[in-house]
Amino acid sequence: VQLVESGGGLVQPGGSLRLSCVASGFSPEYYTFAWFRQAPGREREGISSIYGSDSSTMYAASVKGRFTISRDDAKNTVYLQMNSLKPEDTAIYYCATNPVWTPPPGGLLLPGSYDYWGQGTQVTVSS
Repeated sequence: VQLVESGGGLVQPGGSLRLSCVASGFSPEYYTFAWFRQAPGREREGISSIYGSDSSTMYAASVKGRFTISRDDAKNTVYLQMNSLKPEDTAIYYCATNPVWTPPPGGLLLPGSYDYWGQGTQVTVSS
């Protein structure tokens, strides 16, 4: 199982970025994926998840209305569209999945629910 994120970079406040997470080594269409982020000196924060069964989504309050998670199983890819970016969105962004079991709703944004992680991609929001 391998997850590779891309799409990070430097963007001005109010700008947009789209992150991608390409999965390999398994068939991802049945599995839940999530995006997390970690800023320096802070704990890893779950920000969004998407189910494999029906593609239902969940968002943390900090990003709801600004970020959109989606998946293209034909491309083995999960996306995170980030709009109206703020300096406080600056962090390393990680995607994660658990091919063994589906986390319960209360665990969808908890790091401990996921066994496989990408290497992360840096997002910096600054003028």
